[in-house]
Amino acid sequence: MNSRTLLAGGVLFFFSLPPALAAPAPSSAAGEYAKHLAALSQLSVAVAKAMPPDQYGFRPHPESMDFGQLMSHIATTNYQFCAGLKDTQPPALPSPTEKDAVEKFLSDSFAYCTDVISNLTDAQLDAAHDSPDGHLPGREVLLAMYVHVAHHRGQAEIYLRDKGIRPPSYRI
Repeated sequence: MNSRTLLAGGVLFFFSLPPALAAPAPSSAAGEYAKHLAALSQLSVAVAKAMPPDQYGFRPHPESMDFGQLMSHIATTNYQFCAGLKDTQPPALPSPTEKDAVEKFLSDSFAYCTDVISNLTDAQLDAAHDSPDGHLPGREVLLAMYVHVAHHRGQAEIYLRDKGIRPPSYRI
């Protein structure tokens, strides 16, 4: 047999396999969003943990939020985006100022969103919901939330650098 015959046979064999054997089954869209939220959560909480407690009041400019306010802003907005996906109001939210309480608030916001996002149906992803960025389809609400977190987490990394602290390494 020549190499062309072997190649053609291999290609025919591959395409004759049942779909379950040919490639892994794609996961649900909600599962994909939840997977990316997990990476976003881990890095965001690591950034919050990197700032020493006595620097949570640091602000690089008088008009900027201080570091603790910035982390709390991410958490508050996470709750708002994810409650919107459920077409409900966010739960009562704390206003922490101390590092441990802010870290817990941030971590809890991601846990809340993980529960919401993991259970979204395709219909909910397609439907429009109220969010801090307006009335958007579910997929766009998630994109807006992820962009919001990344934007402010990046801002927080600059706060860390201003204090001579190397931010946690980016990972996805």
